[in-house]
Amino acid sequence: MAFSFSPLPLTHPEEILHDLSPFLLIHKNGRIERLVGEELSPPSTDPTTGVHSKDVQISPETGLSARIYLPETLTSQKHKLPVLIYFHGGGFVIGTAFSAMFQPYLNQLALEAQTIIVSVDYRRAPEHLYPAQYDDSWEAIEWVASHVTRNGNEPWLNDYADFERVFFGGESSGANIAHQMGMRVGLGKDLVSFSDGVKLAGIVVIHPYFWGETLLGGEVVADVKERNILEKLWRVMYPTISGLDDPLVNPGTDPNLSKLGCKKVVVFVAENDLLRDRGWYYHEVLGKSGWNGRVDIIEAKGEGHAFHLFPPFRENTTTLFKTMYSFINGDE
Repeated sequence: MAFSFSPLPLTHPEEILHDLSPFLLIHKNGRIERLVGEELSPPSTDPTTGVHSKDVQISPETGLSARIYLPETLTSQKHKLPVLIYFHGGGFVIGTAFSAMFQPYLNQLALEAQTIIVSVDYRRAPEHLYPAQYDDSWEAIEWVASHVTRNGNEPWLNDYADFERVFFGGESSGANIAHQMGMRVGLGKDLVSFSDGVKLAGIVVIHPYFWGETLLGGEVVADVKERNILEKLWRVMYPTISGLDDPLVNPGTDPNLSKLGCKKVVVFVAENDLLRDRGWYYHEVLGKSGWNGRVDIIEAKGEGHAFHLFPPFRENTTTLFKTMYSFINGDE
């Protein structure tokens, strides 16, 4: 995955129960020490893009909330924008919707793709185990869809959202969540249950955090420590998981894959990412599953995992923005 984070704090090895660096340390006394993604950014009007953002609470009971991004170029309530419900990455254990590491990318994406973005602040492991991350994400989807009557509690969605162009998306673990939310739609938890006029138009899968018992391609020769961390993170989030071929981890084992609840998917992979082969495998098995949709894939040469998050944005990130604009706005 080509991790490149700051040096780890000095900690005595005998104090550590699980060393999941560069993500987090779980101490024997129960303390959780996150090593990245803890720096936060407030909502704002971004001076570079003009994109507005604000934070909203979805569920007082669980603390579920989100950050919403709205492009400044919107000039009339008659002009509705697509909605991207976005799930951030971080191995289910680090990062939030308010982390500084996501803010520049989402500001630029809202501008470039001309879309409203709802970035979901789902609960993290290990404090909150499976299925909290997925249930929170689904609750956020239901909350967004409830605005289709134009009478919800968030004015930006009431006034500007086009609910026939709702997209799910995310990177890494967030891409996994986006796929699983699409499966929930396809298996009957349909967004149109709120009322006519809500449609899951597509899913954006960036550097997806899938895995499996059998190693693929470059995984065979990859650094053993990195592979072990990827496997351990699943068990930290879901201690009772049946194994790494559970459909939650490996969509190729899902007998219901053909029921994915949209008609188009775009997959982004990075050449130097340990998860590269999982993205290609997902593209392959989805295309062969009998699913009645179109799946495209784009590989960024010379790039590592989640490269798109970090400014200054390079040519490969610009390509990602342009592709997402075409995908979301229907310019095939």
